[in-house]
Amino acid sequence: MRVETDLFPQTAKVFTVGELTRQIRGILETRFGAVWVQGEISNYKLHPSGHQYFTLKDARAQIACVIFRNTMPPLRAPLADGAQVQVYGNVSVFEARGQYQLSVRILQPRGLGLLQAKFEALKRKLEAEGLFDPARKRDLPKFPRRIGIVTSSSGAAIRDILNVLKRRAPSLQILINPVRVQGVGAAQEIAVAIRELAMPNKNWSPIDVILVARGGGSIEDLWEFNEEIVARAIFDSAVPIVSAVGHEIDFTICDFVADLRAPTPSAAAELIVPDIADLRRHMDNCARAIGRELFNRVRDAQQRLDHARATLQRCLAHKIDGYKRSLLHIAVALQARSPARELTLRRNRLLDFHRRLVACPPRLLENARQRFRRIEGILRVLGPDATLRRGYSITRDTKGNLIRTVRDVRPRMKISTRVSDGEFSSEIL
Repeated sequence: MRVETDLFPQTAKVFTVGELTRQIRGILETRFGAVWVQGEISNYKLHPSGHQYFTLKDARAQIACVIFRNTMPPLRAPLADGAQVQVYGNVSVFEARGQYQLSVRILQPRGLGLLQAKFEALKRKLEAEGLFDPARKRDLPKFPRRIGIVTSSSGAAIRDILNVLKRRAPSLQILINPVRVQGVGAAQEIAVAIRELAMPNKNWSPIDVILVARGGGSIEDLWEFNEEIVARAIFDSAVPIVSAVGHEIDFTICDFVADLRAPTPSAAAELIVPDIADLRRHMDNCARAIGRELFNRVRDAQQRLDHARATLQRCLAHKIDGYKRSLLHIAVALQARSPARELTLRRNRLLDFHRRLVACPPRLLENARQRFRRIEGILRVLGPDATLRRGYSITRDTKGNLIRTVRDVRPRMKISTRVSDGEFSSEIL
């Protein structure tokens, strides 16, 4: 079949299925974004991957929905067909099937209220960003000198706070930055007031603690403290912040971000500063405890001193007795070796040596003569002359060296020979 070219514009673009589906997806996601939809669940299925699929329908239409794994915290009750719910999510297109669907981020039973759902969504978002991390929360100073208060100047909360602070810490310096705590634009005022107190300012000294407070009310009344701008201002503050918004049963985003949450404004004032009466009682107790401790230590020191004195006296007496005994022993030894006695002994010994020295030379001389005669007789028998008389001779070279063997002579060598009655020379041939 031939199609006439004049039925179609020459400039018309031919899309692929993927291109057309992608453009439709872009239009839907840009046009609708995130929306709230309510209806009845049908065809619910929990996939092994952890993703949940179902159809949300009413009497006139239906839309496919998907809850991707880890997108939402676990629900209190599992989903089931027939449940009436409200969902919040983004409109998108599943390109593989060319089917538009709703990617669900919040799911709640129908009729719970959009403010509560919005509160839960913002809470999850900020918690994921780390704004509620306990590790970043700072301890409050134990003895603050100046505090800043962000609240309404005409509400009951500021009166309760001032009454408690005046009673507990009369010398505390208080700086109030009044704001509206309800109505359109109040959240902006609260955030600006927090930043003003947290930043250094030449008009007042640095603030030690900031108190954000408001009396009780409904979720609508407290909603300004659930706004993200207030949470960001508290998170960015360099000064520790205490949140006291509403009554004990009320919770706001402000409470989760602050460094400390107080159940009521009056309780916040009690948590921020110690009671001066309690401090005085504590100081009195400490003074009494220190006095008792000092008394006990002085008494213990006196006892230790007495014990040390007695020990020292015993040691000194023992040492003195020892020295006395040593001195007596030395005196006895000195007496046994007195100079007069030693002199007498040495004199007697010297006289004995003198007598022996006088008598010794004649005897020694006679003994020496006898030894000489004895040696002389031995020499006559064993001396060289006696040996020569027995027929022996002594031969020497010209240098006087003895010739003991044949190897000691050589041809033409002159030698001299001594016999018993003289000496003669000869030459070796």
